[in-house]
Amino acid sequence: MTDSQVNLAARRLGAGVIAASDEFFGEKENLLRAEPPGHQPRTFGHKGQVVDGWETRRHSPGQDWALIRLGAPGVIHAVVVDTAHFTGNFPAECSVEACAVEGYPGPAELLGPDVTWAPLVPRSALAGDSENRFAVSDPRRFTHLRLTIYPDGGVARLRAEGEVVPDPRLLNGLPLDLVALENGGTVVDASDRFYSPPENMIGPGRAAVMGDGWETRRRRDAGHDWVLFRLAGAGHIHQAVVDTSCFLGNAPATAALRGCAAGEAGPDAAEWFELLPPAWLQPDTRHRFRIDPARSRCATHVRLEIHPDGGLARLRLFGELTGDGRAALGLAWFDLLPEEHALAVLAADCGLTGPPAAGLAARRPYPQPDRLAALLSGGELPGLDAAAARRVRALILG
Repeated sequence: MTDSQVNLAARRLGAGVIAASDEFFGEKENLLRAEPPGHQPRTFGHKGQVVDGWETRRHSPGQDWALIRLGAPGVIHAVVVDTAHFTGNFPAECSVEACAVEGYPGPAELLGPDVTWAPLVPRSALAGDSENRFAVSDPRRFTHLRLTIYPDGGVARLRAEGEVVPDPRLLNGLPLDLVALENGGTVVDASDRFYSPPENMIGPGRAAVMGDGWETRRRRDAGHDWVLFRLAGAGHIHQAVVDTSCFLGNAPATAALRGCAAGEAGPDAAEWFELLPPAWLQPDTRHRFRIDPARSRCATHVRLEIHPDGGLARLRLFGELTGDGRAALGLAWFDLLPEEHALAVLAADCGLTGPPAAGLAARRPYPQPDRLAALLSGGELPGLDAAAARRVRALILG
């Protein structure tokens, strides 16, 4: 089983198009629209055919670009440049770059000399009216994208498929939804995706319509439907929200939750325990269930079971990370930062610069918290004083 891929450039996660070199025929914001691209022939405005995408004016030679802030920073495994309905006006080629920066920079800062852009997709040919998919092999965590098209033309949609890598600094000391996409939760597997994907259940916000949730086909057997989730990190769950909002005639009869603490062999080899026994559900209702403290053992994965089938709008699993869970999440984040970003974080949050910071970044990855802890306390980094070591330990390991 492999975790599902998330569109890190989804508007529902908070992604946005910060700036573009030109958007004469089609607005840059269209790039991130969730719905499939549409087209109505012979629908003209003052600038020409109305398009559902980003389209620039003609110029040759040259290039156009758009800057995208990812909704959830993470590791990108594939980029999709969709030229749907652009047949005689699509770009000949494109390239995609990524960067990792702190905070919320504007266009001037992103395009300035202090930001390093890494190539994800080299300059590549595009096909018109097609989903052009490009595999990405860079394993680092990024926050922004730059799409460049050559020389001009239109792109309907842009997707960046990958895995969320949350910033642990933003999770410290807060009530935490351990299964939320934006916190690093993900879907590992599901029994059914017929009408809509189970990833919708762990997206941000409330569902506005039934299509914003997960819905299965109608079962004609004695079985039931289920979803297996990997949590953001190992933790204890204190409250579950099982939301059937917008599902009036097709809500499940009951829902149950089971958990496990998976080791290296994965959830299939783990011991499963009951978190929430089968609970009756009402249509169009946000159910909140307290998890019995006696049941709230440490979990890394949760299995939602609905009987017999139907749909849910949202699932929330509120709780707290264990010490080991927080340390693992922090290590994963720090290991995946581009070197320039890692050095900036160490300087800003820990006051650590120069050779000790460079040595700490160069020794990544750290497979276990003990290895980092030993490095910080063992004198292997000349110039690292005890106070700075404590700050680094708190930053990364919690």
